[in-house]
Amino acid sequence: MASMLTTAPDGAWTVEDLAALPDDGLRYELVDGALLVTPPPGPRHQIAAYQLAKVLEAALPAHLRLLPGPVAVRTSAHRELQPDLSVAPASSVGPARLEGAPPALVVEVLSRSTRSTDLVLKRALYEEMGVGSYWVLDPVVPSLRAWDLVDRRYVEVADVCGAQPYLAERPFPVRVVPTELVPTAG
Repeated sequence: MASMLTTAPDGAWTVEDLAALPDDGLRYELVDGALLVTPPPGPRHQIAAYQLAKVLEAALPAHLRLLPGPVAVRTSAHRELQPDLSVAPASSVGPARLEGAPPALVVEVLSRSTRSTDLVLKRALYEEMGVGSYWVLDPVVPSLRAWDLVDRRYVEVADVCGAQPYLAERPFPVRVVPTELVPTAG
């Protein structure tokens, strides 16, 4: 199953509508009133997200919090995304979702069903939301692409593969090596 955008029968979906949806393992997000439905991630995806979370957590400054997904990033009654990983100011971590300031970093881990959504649609949405840095990790071809927000537009700052390290400066200094994040066949 690929990611699907669907419109509500009576118009636009709202964040209140999300609460009424079943807890069935699917990920439900809102994109300007359209429902984005994504199948649950597989083991390779989850392992890569977990390994990256450990790397980020080890370098995380005290004023920031790492939030493994899904955690709601909501900007309006008709837009709510649930990234695989978020790093946000501690002051914006609410009981149910991130509130106030946008995340400093959002990470999406690619899967077959989310590749185009993560690389095109979500990148544009996070840019519009003012998310400081956006990373996309591909666990199949171990690679990481990263963008930083400069003058309200994303500028690509990294495209690394395999054992090539990414020495991030924003939102905090951290070294990320794609092959160290993905499970090896065996």
